[in-house]
Formats: sequence, C-alpha cells, structure tokens
Amino acid sequence: MLPAMAGFRFQPVSADEVAARLVELALGSPAGRVPDLAGPRAYEMTDLLRVYLRASHRHRLILSIPSFGKAAAAVRAGATLAPDRAVGHLTWEEFLGSATGLAQSQQIHAADAD
Repeated sequence: MLPAMAGFRFQPVSADEVAARLVELALGSPAGRVPDLAGPRAYEMTDLLRVYLRASHRHRLILSIPSFGKAAAAVRAGATLAPDRAVGHLTWEEFLGSATGLAQSQQIHAADAD
C-alpha cells in the first residue's frame, strides 16, 4: 500500500534541466533571487504514483490520506506549483519511459487512463 496525501499536486522537473539552469546561473553574472523552475505539467500525487506503478509493472493500492494544518493547506492551494514558470520540457511520463523503457504508446495510454 502506498500512502498519498489527498489534494497534493506537484510539478516535477527533470534533474538534467535543473542542472543546466544551475550551470547557466553559476557562469552568469550575479542574479540575486531568480524565478522558480518547474516541469511542464502539474500532477496530483496519486497520479504520479499510479503512472510510476504502471511503468514499473507493480501493483499497489494507493491510499489517499487527508492532511491538516496550514502547511498542508498551502500545498493543496498550489504553493508547490509554478505554472507561470513551467519551463521544463520532460514530462513525468517521458522521464519514466526513458528510465524504464516504457513504450511511448504505453505512456500515452497511462496518461489518458488517469
């Protein structure tokens, strides 16, 4: 069984894309606080897990768990998202496909099934 926080959404970004941006910043002029960097799509936590399980050929029950408190409310309201800075290109499905060898047609099917 996999616990998943109900209503939590994330916008995963490729580590390679983050690294490239960090190199760009390190080699550039001092920039102070720079804009956030986010992946191309936002996903519910349960969807991230579901697609991962499918890609890795595993079967687990996903248990949606309610969360309480101000921090959890902020995450549910989108505090972890940066839709205006969705500059990453690699989607979660594409990342899993390259990491597991999942065929493109399976990736599309997995995304559509959710």
